[in-house]
Amino acid sequence: MLEKLAAIKDRFEEVGQLIVQPDAMSDMKAYSRLSKEYKDLEKIVKVYEDYKSVLDNISSAKEILKTEKDEEFREMAKMELDELNPKEKELEEELKVMLIPKDPDDHKDVIVEIRAGAGGDEAGIFVGDMYRMYERFIDGKGWSRELISSNEASSGGFKEIVFGVSGEDVYGSLKFESGVHRVQRVPVTESQGRVHTSAISVAVLPEADEVDFELDMKDVKKDTYRSSGAGGQHVNKTESAVRLTHLPTNTVVECQDGRSQHKNYEKALQVLRSRLYEKELKKQQDEIAGERKSLVGSGDRSDKIRTYNYPQGRVTDHRIGYSVHNLPTVMDGQIDDFIENLRIAENADKLQDGSQE
Repeated sequence: MLEKLAAIKDRFEEVGQLIVQPDAMSDMKAYSRLSKEYKDLEKIVKVYEDYKSVLDNISSAKEILKTEKDEEFREMAKMELDELNPKEKELEEELKVMLIPKDPDDHKDVIVEIRAGAGGDEAGIFVGDMYRMYERFIDGKGWSRELISSNEASSGGFKEIVFGVSGEDVYGSLKFESGVHRVQRVPVTESQGRVHTSAISVAVLPEADEVDFELDMKDVKKDTYRSSGAGGQHVNKTESAVRLTHLPTNTVVECQDGRSQHKNYEKALQVLRSRLYEKELKKQQDEIAGERKSLVGSGDRSDKIRTYNYPQGRVTDHRIGYSVHNLPTVMDGQIDDFIENLRIAENADKLQDGSQE
């Protein structure tokens, strides 16, 4: 591990030199990548320096115990070792986690798709509830969000909502939300007071740049139509809504929320590229992983990942068996505990995989 950390420090110093070169900002994309790498490496190097200092002090204390005859000095060395040994273990564990290879998509912005599943009107209402939950979580993080499309259902719900999120390490946090979310509660429309179970699906797609996924526009069919639903007379009188179909995979994306056909086209293209990129990414991951399935990283949308039980005020994440009894707080956007525990579980899973290889 020390050799790897020494190499990381060398790279950190090299990147530090590169970003202060006079022509460093001539290519802003390259400069941005280097700046991010510098920040990421800086965190590891700081802990590495603390770890090295602790190891040096442990070595010095042991040398005193080996050579020193004065009991007072020996006692001081023993006390120092009692403090340093736990610190060494703590920093070693921290470094092990920091050295786990990161998902290269963690830093990306995302497109989130929330869709109603089983449960009729109640599922549509829960789509709206979940969208508001994510809105509050995103706003609390200081990230930016943009509605891409929404399809209203009856009873004030939604068949689907698609929105974009941009900020620092957005995919690294929100990727854990992909899957089936189940709600158990008494619907507003239920006269008998019986608890119903409904489900919605959430898909978190890392936003694909043109360099990530090369989309051949000859494979894309574009249709325009008049927007329906809310939006005023302007959007209903003009064909501003856009539907894109990727013919080889029959992937269909619609966008009708903007007034401009051009803006709707750009947004739809962004979603299409990200969906196709995610499919390609999943295929690659499946090939690499083979039969081995990560505890929380499979991203299989058919998996039931979380249940929101309103009568008992409980939210349970089934992947890690983690429950909280503060459902109103969770629905107000406080989902950090779930994300942090899922991240810990993912890291533990990766560490275990690494030790078995």
